[in-house]
Amino acid sequence: MDVKLQQSAINNQQSLITITGSKSETNRLLLLQALYPNLVQENTSNSDDSDVMLKAIQKLTTDNRQQTTVIDTHHAGTAMRFLTAYFAIQEGKEVILTGSSRMKERPIKILVEALQQLGAEISYEENEGFPPIRIKGKKISQNKVALQANVSSQYISALLLIAPKLENGLELTLEGEITSIPYIKMTLALLNEIGVETSFIENKIKVNQKSAIVNQKLTIESDWSSASYWYSIIALSPIGTQVTLSSYKQNSLQGDAALVEIYKSFGVETEFNNNSITISKINYNIKNQKSLLFNLQSSPDIAQTIAVTCFGLGIGCDLTGLHTLKIKETDRLEALKNELTKFGANISVTNDSLTLDARSPLLWRGVGGEVSIKTYQDHRMAMAFAPLALKTPINIEEAEVVSKSYPTFWDDLEKFGFQISK
Repeated sequence: MDVKLQQSAINNQQSLITITGSKSETNRLLLLQALYPNLVQENTSNSDDSDVMLKAIQKLTTDNRQQTTVIDTHHAGTAMRFLTAYFAIQEGKEVILTGSSRMKERPIKILVEALQQLGAEISYEENEGFPPIRIKGKKISQNKVALQANVSSQYISALLLIAPKLENGLELTLEGEITSIPYIKMTLALLNEIGVETSFIENKIKVNQKSAIVNQKLTIESDWSSASYWYSIIALSPIGTQVTLSSYKQNSLQGDAALVEIYKSFGVETEFNNNSITISKINYNIKNQKSLLFNLQSSPDIAQTIAVTCFGLGIGCDLTGLHTLKIKETDRLEALKNELTKFGANISVTNDSLTLDARSPLLWRGVGGEVSIKTYQDHRMAMAFAPLALKTPINIEEAEVVSKSYPTFWDDLEKFGFQISK
């Protein structure tokens, strides 16, 4: 399904958009809920990724007809990593964990080797180091392991989430530069909230064993990654445009809350009010901005949004700390380069950075007619480019991909005043 977008009557009055819970928090708590059934969560994500995670856990619990259960995570990378660790400790259960063709190209060797060091029984069904994998669940008593920490924080979180159910807890040594530290701290904070003792000192993390927890209900904060597209929309809108989003916390566990500070550079102001935020375009001189430098090592998921915002405003940028984007749903750096070039952008990428030259936003409008954006089966490509409809008509290919993290995205844009045809 393609979606055609263009600016219509953008609502300059305050609009209220409700965004469901963080996918990152939801998926962590779904796994913890499977380990501790008396844990209840509210405001869960309605994303495809969380649905895949939940159904996978339920399938293993209810499927007693076959010796081996086959579980397909489709495009859900978080589910693939977290479930690999979870299934490894399900004694007496055997699972083949697979995914989409792209998932079979995304490495999982570092996590598998760490689990094997602990005593897990995991083998590859096709290509060494990649899904699909066969997991034979067993009791794990070893508690010390080292892990390369500069590839994906999801490998680290996967181990931490199962740690309190290991017989002797876990002592994890992180080797090399640690990537996406906020996501690791989110995992540890959620463990702490349910009563698990942890410590994170220099490159060593310890998680104590905990066989049971007291009855507990946790409310999940809404997803800051989803909020990023609204920050971009406001940045590209006229002075005075604003939108209110719920439900958000000023002391967020999510690394993408860095949006609050980053988007000040684009004239966007954030006001916290109880459990919501109001973001507004304020009066400032765009000509004073030539090129901006952001290190996004702690929040790489907002890189696409920021790059498109800069291009829409005619601002140059240097974005660094992006090495994890090479192994996402697509190679996000190359995808950004390909699609922004269609508008005439001068952009270069390396394995971990992106450089965009400043360009008058009036010049690239001369590309002529409607520009069609390829999404590469990546939800963030679709949503990051949507705000450019405020400047020129665009077509988003395979627009249904947004269901991976934000299923109501196109409906919410219409509510705000975008003209959309499918």
